[in-house]
Amino acid sequence: MQTSKFIQLETELDAYKPVMAKAADQVIEEEVSKYPIMVVFQEDIEIGINLVDRKKIDGNWSVNLSTLEEFASKGLIQNHKIDSFRTIYKDKKKFICLFVLSELGAQFVFISKSRKELL
Repeated sequence: MQTSKFIQLETELDAYKPVMAKAADQVIEEEVSKYPIMVVFQEDIEIGINLVDRKKIDGNWSVNLSTLEEFASKGLIQNHKIDSFRTIYKDKKKFICLFVLSELGAQFVFISKSRKELL
């Protein structure tokens, strides 16, 4: 993802971080998965459980909660790439894994769980 697009995305998602972080932590704590994934999108999709609906809030993005296991079962991550994905998955205590669907395509991005300080 281009640096300027990543910064814009992270800024737009800053208000969503508490909801995403709490959902990710619950998935791990309840042993649903060790690899929660937040699906971030602007068009309707059929994956995960809806956390944030952009049509109901003042925002550009909707967010669904998913997992590595759901991605594998739906063929979004091929079985032979699961171990590779696990090795790149960042520290769950500090980062949120996003699968971003945008005009630039689909890609995984990791953002810090902490919110930016407002000046």
